[in-house]
Amino acid sequence: MGDEIMGDGRELPALIGIHTNGPPLARRLALGLESAGHKRPDLGAIDITLYRDDLAGRALPRVLGSDIPFSVEGRRVVLVDDVLFTGRTVRAALTVLGDYGRPRAVELAVLVDRGHRELPICADYTGIKLATKRADHVRVVLQECGASQDAVVLDLPDTDNKGSQP
Repeated sequence: MGDEIMGDGRELPALIGIHTNGPPLARRLALGLESAGHKRPDLGAIDITLYRDDLAGRALPRVLGSDIPFSVEGRRVVLVDDVLFTGRTVRAALTVLGDYGRPRAVELAVLVDRGHRELPICADYTGIKLATKRADHVRVVLQECGASQDAVVLDLPDTDNKGSQP
């Protein structure tokens, strides 16, 4: 993905990961760009918790906080996330990013695109596309987040109604 992001001499973007798995993926992209001979990009993290549109009537989840230690004004920014599904997380991330300034361009890099969009949002850079059913659940587990190894996990709904899967 790093080669695609840099394209033919494109400017080095700022990479901003969307919590929870986005920041470690953004760090991996930054290391890949650096090892390919590019300057290390600015790195940041966005927490969309307080910008979600599905919190009504629920207990508030843990807020991790955003950390963007550089100006996004007039910059090329690549938002980085693990799974693209409905597009609502990205919509919220765009709102958060707007609170930090007005980038010149915002692009989206995702490890997994599983389809089923509810909003007109698509990834500019995609690791893999998975054909899933709407009820399926896709999870990315990373070593940086405590997993013994990296994995993309597809949890299928229980079709015989005997209980839920782990």
